[in-house]
Amino acid sequence: MVCAHQRACQRASHADLIAIAVVKVCGFPPIAAANSRVLILGTMPGKESLRKQQYYAHPQNAFWKIAAEVFGFDAASSYESRVSSLAASGVAIWDVLKSCTREGSLDSHIEKGTVVPNDFFDFFEAHPHIHKVCFNGVAAENFFKKQVRPLLAGGSKVEYLRLPSTSPAHAAIPYAEKLRAWHGIANGI
Repeated sequence: MVCAHQRACQRASHADLIAIAVVKVCGFPPIAAANSRVLILGTMPGKESLRKQQYYAHPQNAFWKIAAEVFGFDAASSYESRVSSLAASGVAIWDVLKSCTREGSLDSHIEKGTVVPNDFFDFFEAHPHIHKVCFNGVAAENFFKKQVRPLLAGGSKVEYLRLPSTSPAHAAIPYAEKLRAWHGIANGI
């Protein structure tokens, strides 16, 4: 279900979208194949991702470099090729939040009372092979625990794994340490 504001975001020009992003931000649809087994969740796309309409578009975000090393594809290939490589590896990408109010790109600037989570009930129904959900950072995990987990049926056999954020805002963790942790995604795919 698409909210009225999300429809407005979809019709907006890129310049309008940047102006809207200062106040209300609408996320992207999931990138997932029917046979996806792992779901990687961020919190909400940043300004550069919104501008380019691509997940993890900020040039200093380590997501695509790490994913390329973990799943064996070229991080410099086109966005479409990288997305296809992840899908072929059984990996889906989405964000916990469907919309929120946020100034800038930092998760810490999300106004807590404005968050609207994505519809994970329908997502998991449509993707029954998902057995691992990986959080790209603490904020994604915390929003999921507060906004989504209570709405999901108990007894799920899904494994949850928090990974270090690939965001350039979290540069205190060395790249090699992030990469080592992210290799945990590949276990059991």
